[in-house]
Amino acid sequence: MWKFLRSDIKAVFENDPAARSWFEVVFTYSGLHAIWAHRIAHWFYIRRWFVIARIVSQFSRFMTGIEIHPGATIGHRLFIDHGMGVVIGETCEIGDDVILYQGVTLGGTGKEKGKRHPTIGNKVVISSGAKVLGSFKVGDQSLIGANSVVLKEVPANSTVVGIPGKIVKRDGIRVNRLDHGNVSDPVGDICRSLQLQIDDLKKELEKEKIKNGGLREHDTQNV
Repeated sequence: MWKFLRSDIKAVFENDPAARSWFEVVFTYSGLHAIWAHRIAHWFYIRRWFVIARIVSQFSRFMTGIEIHPGATIGHRLFIDHGMGVVIGETCEIGDDVILYQGVTLGGTGKEKGKRHPTIGNKVVISSGAKVLGSFKVGDQSLIGANSVVLKEVPANSTVVGIPGKIVKRDGIRVNRLDHGNVSDPVGDICRSLQLQIDDLKKELEKEKIKNGGLREHDTQNV
């Protein structure tokens, strides 16, 4: 148990440059409190003391603003930064060294039974406001961009952005795993491409106008 607690605290120092002391981290980091409360709730849950497990998780939700179902499986050194609005579903599985930012949802897509929430691999970063919905895997060392909506499996070493989520990098040069604001925007890229085409068409039209105007002037002079 102490090993788990120490590794959770260490994860905060590794991922948050604002962390200054153990005392501050232990007593003021709501993400850390939510993880520790979940470990207690999960202990009751796997022993089928479901009501007690839910009471613990609901109390944690009230105190931290982070909702983790007691049935969720969480690995080592999960770091939840700020955390307000984070939701983790019952059958969700989270690997080691994962980072979640505020507003992240790891949820389902309906009332289906069985495994209905995502499996998050090791060293995955899920940025602010992102939604990962459904029973599929997000591969190791992947990055989910802010406000993305991911509805299908993500291979390892991928960067996903947009609604619905699109893979914009895979097995290539990776973005710094904490630089979650510095990812490309496929929708914006398409808009810029369309704007360039519109500009080219405007230039062609202007050339045609000038050309036709010159021809009309020439015809008038001949008359």
